[in-house]
Amino acid sequence: VQLQASGGGLAQAGASLRLSCAASGQTFSAGFMGWFRQSPGEEREFVAAITRWSVGSTFYADSVKGRFTISTDKSKNTIFLQMNDLKREDTAVYYCAAVRGVTTTPTSADEYEYWGQGTQVTVSS
Repeated sequence: VQLQASGGGLAQAGASLRLSCAASGQTFSAGFMGWFRQSPGEEREFVAAITRWSVGSTFYADSVKGRFTISTDKSKNTIFLQMNDLKREDTAVYYCAAVRGVTTTPTSADEYEYWGQGTQVTVSS
């Protein structure tokens, strides 16, 4: 599975950005896809995840709940992260990730099998 993330950039506090992650190669219908972020000197942090099956159940870190929305377009094998009301502390490199087959929500980076290349999000005040 190859993951290609895009959509990062520079935004002012309070603005919005939308990230995309396209999956290619071996597709899968069970498991999770998710978003993590990492700031310099920090560990990779869980942001959101969505199931690959059914209607796509979603899960969020408390720090982004109510501001970020993860969604999927299964026909295009793509997930999105809509980020609203951005804050300076959202500044990080954002990575999309995927894991096959698991049924409990993976929120730790080491639970994921595949990773995209990362896209920088910078929020200025």
